[in-house]
Amino acid sequence: MARQRILFGEQLGPLFDDDEESILLVESLAAFRKRPTHRQKAHLYLSALRHRAEELGDRAEVVRAGTFREVLRGRELVAVDPPSYAARRLVREVGAEVLPSRGFVTSEADFAGWVRNRDDRGLVMDQFYRWVREREGILMTRAGKPVGGRFSYDADNRQPPPKRQERLDLPEPWWPQEDAIDEQLRADLDRWERDGTLHLIGEDGPRRFAVTHREGRSALRRFVRDRLPTFGPYEDATLSADWTMSHSLLSVPMNLGVLDPREVVDAALEAFADGAAPLNSVEGFVRQIVGWRDWMWHLYWHLGERYVHRNALQARRRVPDSFWELDPDAIEANCLSSVIGDVREHGWAHHIQRLMMLGNFALERGWSPAETTEWFTGAFVDGTPWVMPTNVVGMSLHADGGVVATKPYASGGAYIDRMTDYCGGCRFDPKVRVGEDACPFTAGYWAFLERHRERFASNPRMAQPLAGLGRLKDLDEVVEQEAHRTRW
Repeated sequence: MARQRILFGEQLGPLFDDDEESILLVESLAAFRKRPTHRQKAHLYLSALRHRAEELGDRAEVVRAGTFREVLRGRELVAVDPPSYAARRLVREVGAEVLPSRGFVTSEADFAGWVRNRDDRGLVMDQFYRWVREREGILMTRAGKPVGGRFSYDADNRQPPPKRQERLDLPEPWWPQEDAIDEQLRADLDRWERDGTLHLIGEDGPRRFAVTHREGRSALRRFVRDRLPTFGPYEDATLSADWTMSHSLLSVPMNLGVLDPREVVDAALEAFADGAAPLNSVEGFVRQIVGWRDWMWHLYWHLGERYVHRNALQARRRVPDSFWELDPDAIEANCLSSVIGDVREHGWAHHIQRLMMLGNFALERGWSPAETTEWFTGAFVDGTPWVMPTNVVGMSLHADGGVVATKPYASGGAYIDRMTDYCGGCRFDPKVRVGEDACPFTAGYWAFLERHRERFASNPRMAQPLAGLGRLKDLDEVVEQEAHRTRW
């Protein structure tokens, strides 16, 4: 049998093909059976694979099988190092030649050099981001200084949403045109759900994310033209009727491997050079890719496969059925109901909705880090095995004790009230912490701080919140109320 290159589900773009071997593509449903998976996520991954097979034509062998293992045995294979621990074990088990991983701005070897002689407490994303900027010359002057004099414009990018507007005044994002592959795939998914082959969550709907390199380039061009200029100011803001805001929707094509993150960064830098986008927007967007995205990738490998089971705050509660079933009608709080509704409809929410609504709520309620990671991975169309552990366990749930984030990202309802339009008309009041109208975030925040008061006492970034906790005259009442809360 001739030598083949195996491409996994996140390696489906030209970046992973050196035109040296025939291509092996395995269509397996096993990954969608590991956890409840969003219908649109299954559609996107399988659509990307089938579109790649069509592009490759006779160069591709497509095998439909229960598992990858049963297909790979006995073949002469080469693989770009895959993006999960399980897949990496598999390619080595079957004796494939393994090439260095791709699809990120910095390599694993680059990171190994940077991280050498640093312990976990020295792993600060800001330092890594500066190192990448300097190393790659991104937004740097010839004198080696950051363009504009600062590495980060985060302080300029925290504007609340415009008042008395339901949506940002922007054109529609670029949407892909579905084709015969999508039509056949939708019929296949319908059949697999009917016969019990797959149990999928969320709604079916028109495909909203790019699954080919050509589509990814189209989505990138439209984003840079229409949304990048306002991305910075409104990157943390939310309007309930505008699920995309100024965000790029490029995480899916990048995570599928059909869009090179360097190409994305270069397009943003070109817009800045041409005067088509301001520095604060371009820097904020670039930081998400060369900073945060690369950072999450490298930490996934650096912190180890057992990282997802870290549980520094001893959080044991199960993720509730309303989340697993993506049922917004079972949730009374406008913010949670609206975001869960968006996830049900699109399989996506932007980073502040994930961190400060969903993650913040899970943190304050004490949900199991491992189970919460499983939920995020299955419910989000861009939820990969490498991206979710450090985002959820580290950033959202502080379950690693402060490796990814130096303080827990907990907040009360005041933040949500300032940065969104969710609180207007909500049956809970963000200013109230005791009683029938007590906001589950406001009351939950203080109950969370009291529960972990001793642990956070030595954290200088928590001194001010803990001082506020000490001034609450109704703290015992708040704690008792939240311990027995059944409505949120």
